[in-house]
Amino acid sequence: MSKGRSLGFGFKPDESQHHFLAIRQGKTSEKLGKVTIYERFVWNSESVQQKIDIFGDVQAKVEITESRWEIITPAVAVEFNRRLRLKKQAQGKFLKKQTVFGELMGKELLVLAWAIEECELSAVKLAVQNWLGLEPEERWWLYTMTNAATGGIDDHRGWRTALRYALCDNPVGKKQLSLFGVHGHERG
Repeated sequence: MSKGRSLGFGFKPDESQHHFLAIRQGKTSEKLGKVTIYERFVWNSESVQQKIDIFGDVQAKVEITESRWEIITPAVAVEFNRRLRLKKQAQGKFLKKQTVFGELMGKELLVLAWAIEECELSAVKLAVQNWLGLEPEERWWLYTMTNAATGGIDDHRGWRTALRYALCDNPVGKKQLSLFGVHGHERG
């Protein structure tokens, strides 16, 4: 890999090994398919091809149903690729089994995943629209606050609950109220 080349959505292992990895576990006869998002602090491309648990320095952050994943990935890809294009970086795509995210985009994805992990399936599209109404910096702040208090895979309380209410229960209007003021949710 050439220096500075990115993988997935904005992950540049030559610059920082901190990244997030979403892994799809297919359907079995006992349960529906799931997607688990992990925070990783060491990059080793061989481990990604094998099993996630090769490193001890991995934290499972959230598990959502494959049906929720299928709803959010198109909008997430458009949002992240829009910003990667602006930075003249390679665009990413969601892969069948696993997708890697750079540190900041991974944090943003987790804000959305935490919000929808326990909501009604019918509220997921609303959550995506509300998530799109936030600036990246607002998503990073929400990640920091949520991760500090309830960032583990089984921490379904506190800030995680607040994210669900904020993104899944608030209707989207022409103008979206942000953390730092009012702005339109349409961006170029």
